[in-house]
Amino acid sequence: MLGLNGKTMIAIVFCWFALFNVVVVNGTFDYKDALTKSLIFLEAQRSGKLPPNHRPLWRGDSALDDGKLVNVNLAGGYYDAGDNVKYGLPMAFTVTTLAWAAHTYHADLKATGELQNTYNAIRWGTDYLLKCSTKRDQLWVQVGDPDLDHQCWMRPENMNTPRTVLKIDSNHPGTELAAETSAALASSAIVFQHIDRPYAHRLLNRAKRLFKFAREHKGTFDGECPFYCSCSGYNDELLWAATWLHIATKKPIYLKYIQEESISANVAEFSWDLKYAGAQVLLSGIYFQGESSLETFKNQADNFVCAVLPESQYHRVYITSGGLVYLRDGANTQYVTSTAFLFSAYSDLLAQHNQKVVCGSQQFDSTHLMKFAKQQMDYLLGKNPQGRSYMVGFGNNPPKQPHHRGASVPVLSTNANVNCGMSFAEWFNTNIANPNELTGAIVGGPDRYDNFFDSRKASSMTEPCTYINSIAVGVLAKLANNPNV
Repeated sequence: MLGLNGKTMIAIVFCWFALFNVVVVNGTFDYKDALTKSLIFLEAQRSGKLPPNHRPLWRGDSALDDGKLVNVNLAGGYYDAGDNVKYGLPMAFTVTTLAWAAHTYHADLKATGELQNTYNAIRWGTDYLLKCSTKRDQLWVQVGDPDLDHQCWMRPENMNTPRTVLKIDSNHPGTELAAETSAALASSAIVFQHIDRPYAHRLLNRAKRLFKFAREHKGTFDGECPFYCSCSGYNDELLWAATWLHIATKKPIYLKYIQEESISANVAEFSWDLKYAGAQVLLSGIYFQGESSLETFKNQADNFVCAVLPESQYHRVYITSGGLVYLRDGANTQYVTSTAFLFSAYSDLLAQHNQKVVCGSQQFDSTHLMKFAKQQMDYLLGKNPQGRSYMVGFGNNPPKQPHHRGASVPVLSTNANVNCGMSFAEWFNTNIANPNELTGAIVGGPDRYDNFFDSRKASSMTEPCTYINSIAVGVLAKLANNPNV
């Protein structure tokens, strides 16, 4: 999670648009390389016992005793960002968006040779989420004390901060968390149904149970605040989960919920906290197939596009002078990759069904949407006023100081004596490149003026997050096979 004490340092310089020395193939970026590296970053975020084929060699086993305090095995899963806490809400969203990519861009991922790595990334998450949800009406949602964790700058292999655990249950509900975990397991069940049917069946059964829990015990869980506060409420997660369950099962109960009980809204973002636009794009596909009762969701998907596109008469999302979607400080690139993915996925549906987005008196076709999606990804990879990449280890002048404990602390012996009080002086406050390359990490990115400062102290600019990368996987796979769309 973004370090709350990190001070954003902004270079007060206006940079004219200049492109140079970027990694290109046939006039475009090497999207396949970017895709490969995006998945390598997710491996670097793994917690638990690492497999023999683990690619970031500077990472080791960590947090093997997670859950021991409550006699539950909670080893595994993902660290969300540059710290060492495991948060259930962003982790489940990471899995859901990876599964969506694997489901929608299966052929593209296969053509790039990254399909198995995507499967592995999804399963690393779902194996953990299954551990967290073994008991009915109960879900373990966090491991680690975020306050104490943020007071120690230490790689996870050597951390000695408390691994406290939080859970939701019928007496302490958390509808957002239960529903998002349901969505993660349901979407993943679709991915695995043809390659591991028993596992897919297990995922789907657990997803159904968690959705029932979310519906019957409604309440917002604030235990992950102030790091992951659900500002949007839980109705978006309920719609999101029901949508994935409908796609996975085709059972009337979920379509009926969507038609009669769900609450939706017009929005201008898609994120770990706000899922409406994602559900609306998915439901638009079902509407195009003949389910006329879902027309409202198609209109809302159009409204999302209309709110983002600069050419739209209803445009209301800020676009930097360099062309980047900019919603707010703090990991803004999550909104860049999420917008690019939704535009890509929706453009596919529009092309398949010969449809257009309607923005009042304007209409935009699938080609227009995909062009904007590509523009956003190209900005991150180097086509921007700074002429630099915002993906570590890729392209021209990529970030060297990601705000990330594991990457910035040298590999230490397993029995190293960690002094939290000195850790910031030794490894955080130094103005040198990280000793371990966090390959593939898309950092938080530039400010609203296209300025960027490569310092781990500037956490809003240099901290990566799993959900920035997970939702980039699908659109990068598409671009890798269709670079000139």
